[in-house]
Amino acid sequence: MRTRLDRIRHAICFEVIGLILLVCVLSQFGFDGSHVGVVGIAFSILATGWNYIYNIWFDRMLYRRYKTTVKTTIVRILHSIGFEAGLLFVTIPILSWALKVTLWEAFVLDIGMVLFYLIYAYVYNIAYDRLFRVPVVPQD
Repeated sequence: MRTRLDRIRHAICFEVIGLILLVCVLSQFGFDGSHVGVVGIAFSILATGWNYIYNIWFDRMLYRRYKTTVKTTIVRILHSIGFEAGLLFVTIPILSWALKVTLWEAFVLDIGMVLFYLIYAYVYNIAYDRLFRVPVVPQD
C-alpha cells in the first residue's frame, strides 16, 4: 500500500509533468504558452475539486440506490464518463473564452486533452510504479 506522502508526490508530479507536456504540445499548434499554462493550472485545480465532489456524490448515490459502493466494470465506466462529461460541461466555455476560440474549437481541443491525459496517465502510472516501487509488506 502506498503512503500518504507517496500519493501526494504522485499527484503533484502527475499534474506538473502533464502541464509542462500540454503547454509544449499546444504551443506547437500556435497557442500562447502563457495562456495555456494559466488555463492548465486553473483546470488542474478545477478537476481536483470536481474529482473530490463528484466521487463523494457518486458513492453516496451508489450506496443509496444499491446499498454498496463496490464498483463493477460497468459502474466504473459510467463513473468515468459522468466525471469527464461534467468536467467538459464546465471547461469548454472557459477554454473558449480564455483561448479566444469558438465553442466547437474548444470542444475539439478539450476532447484532444482528454485523449492526451488518458494516454499520459497510463504511461505516467507505469513509469511511476517502476521508479517508486510499492513496498512489499511481509505476510504473517
